[in-house]
Amino acid sequence: MTIDIGDALDWLGHEIDCGACPHRSLKKVAGCEPSHACVHDRYARRIDRFFEQNPGLADGYIGHPYFEVRAIVARYANRFLLLRLINDADETVRWNAAQRLPRRYVLRLRNDPHRAVRIGVAALLDDDELVPMLSDEDYYVRRVVAYRIAPWRLGSLMNDEDTEVRRMVARRIPYDWLMAMVNDPQASIRLEIARRLSPQSLTTLRRDPDWRIRYEVASRIAADELADLVKDEDSMVQEVARARLTVSSISPQGWRA
Repeated sequence: MTIDIGDALDWLGHEIDCGACPHRSLKKVAGCEPSHACVHDRYARRIDRFFEQNPGLADGYIGHPYFEVRAIVARYANRFLLLRLINDADETVRWNAAQRLPRRYVLRLRNDPHRAVRIGVAALLDDDELVPMLSDEDYYVRRVVAYRIAPWRLGSLMNDEDTEVRRMVARRIPYDWLMAMVNDPQASIRLEIARRLSPQSLTTLRRDPDWRIRYEVASRIAADELADLVKDEDSMVQEVARARLTVSSISPQGWRA
């Protein structure tokens, strides 16, 4: 049976008794309100509203048995108490606490057992701090690392098993490394490489099996290398190759050479 969200129930599913609450006097000053702002409610937003209005009470709930309370308290409690939460059993609690602690505590979470925490860490750290996460077991963590770390550190991800990781690598690695990825098994990766290569380096991809890559090549390769592409099996590749040959055959004065 689904219970309406308007019901005032605690995290154990019991009805909330305002008369037994140690903060019942707050109702008189709009410091709390059943089904809206209540530390005992099971809904996180209502708990958050309570501490927004009464941040000074957060310290007293740092050891609360309900993880939602601890996770929200981590945003409001005295920083000196947050060390108690850095090893909390719940990942949201750990992450909320770490973000308010000195940087070294965020670094400790690079090996957190929960992927969501490691993703958050990767999105927060920079360069040298991200090196240990290049080999993270989770593909999305590696994607974030590939996006944020210095391009010259991406060598170990050039052959990553995840296509999106390699795509990000292809967009960011130093130019001199691009040729090492021209034979990637995924056409989308080769297309990223083709878009970055100079016209002189596109020769390698003239006979790529994917028409999109040949189209990119035909669009930018030197005109004297377009002969094969004019006869390409794909009509769009043919069209762009022929158009470029036509333009290249006309002199700047408008006369055919």
